[in-house]
Amino acid sequence: MNKVTQAIAQRTSHRFSYAWVVVAVIFLVLLTSAGIRATPSVMILPLEHEFGWNRSTISLAISFNIALYGLIGPFAAAAMQRFGIRPVVMGALVLLSIGTALSTLMQMPWHMVMTWGLLVGSGTGVAANTLGATIVSRWFEMRRGLAMGLLTASAATGQMVFLPLMASMVEHYGWRSVAFLVAIVAAVAVPLVALFLPERPSDVGLRRYGQAADAPEDAAVKARNPLAIAFDALRQAMKVRDFWLLFFSFFVCGMSTNGYIGTQFIAMCNDYGISEVGGASILAAMGMLDLVGTTLSGWLSDRFNPRVLLFWYYGLRGIALIFLPYAFGLDYFGLTVFAIFYGLDWIATVPPTVRLANDVFGRLAAPIVFGWIVAGHQLGAAAATTISGFMRANLGDYTASSMLMGVACLVGAVMVLRIKGQQHDKPVAVPA
Repeated sequence: MNKVTQAIAQRTSHRFSYAWVVVAVIFLVLLTSAGIRATPSVMILPLEHEFGWNRSTISLAISFNIALYGLIGPFAAAAMQRFGIRPVVMGALVLLSIGTALSTLMQMPWHMVMTWGLLVGSGTGVAANTLGATIVSRWFEMRRGLAMGLLTASAATGQMVFLPLMASMVEHYGWRSVAFLVAIVAAVAVPLVALFLPERPSDVGLRRYGQAADAPEDAAVKARNPLAIAFDALRQAMKVRDFWLLFFSFFVCGMSTNGYIGTQFIAMCNDYGISEVGGASILAAMGMLDLVGTTLSGWLSDRFNPRVLLFWYYGLRGIALIFLPYAFGLDYFGLTVFAIFYGLDWIATVPPTVRLANDVFGRLAAPIVFGWIVAGHQLGAAAATTISGFMRANLGDYTASSMLMGVACLVGAVMVLRIKGQQHDKPVAVPA
């Protein structure tokens, strides 16, 4: 590790742990990734107008991005164990910058699949909640819920920071200006990771935050193929019922967030006469609320039963989505109520889900198992994007889609109460 980072860590150790600096760096990485993931939502209408692509075709390309974003997660977590966090994250940021820049040249739908689907989907799959879970596992013994809440909230903050600006740029300068913007932001993040992200606390002479001074060091791990690590973790996790309950509940989470509201909300607002900037501003407000809600969820996850928290999160989200079609008919008041309830709850499910994964599978295996759970999240998101785009194209509105997503959340609320959350013979992702 470079001497600058070591010096900073040692000089600040009596004031605060360098673990929080690592959280800040990863927060910026995840914020950047979140802004890039949100970009297609402001591109749907411009792409329709410029190329004549219908919403179903564009949604299919976006769903490819969303699915790959989830499927990369467990392999990214395994690669971080094998090759290190820093080089894997830097490679992902470079991929994001290249993919978004190349998208400005696209002329055919398959061009969008290759750039926003393959390249951007792969890059965001690394810079995702799995990265947050890996950082929390490696750097924290205590306050894991709070740290994970902050990192998860970066997704909302990315939306809050980027969406209104991107919508305004699309309106005044065209969608290509937005693609160039996010390409530059991703490139700027690369040197920050190189300078300020150590691989592990021991690299800067520290222990995990809250770890006892006499606690044994983590055992050295064998160098193994990341594919073997990821699939071994999946094979062993599949034997545990709690894995499937977490997987399918997160499938519902993905349907009702990234796949539906995150992708279709701006286009939905346009159906009701609300401009792209107006729709993006509502999403940004929900992102600001989620910054509060998800951070608070992390704090609560350190103190209360995560299954009960998940029950309330999914239940309230389901009610909000069922209410959404009626919210547009209640003028400003209706959307305000929806934005408050849905915004506070947007991705608050992540910290208690990570805690349950740690409880069931153990600290070392949990990041990779959680990566497979996130894959379920993004498969749900991809399914919702495709289904809602198809239903909008054939039914003329999003009412049926909102009802479908709301009912799915209510089913998820019941599902999470069946999770035992107890230690199991955990998968050993990288045996000592």
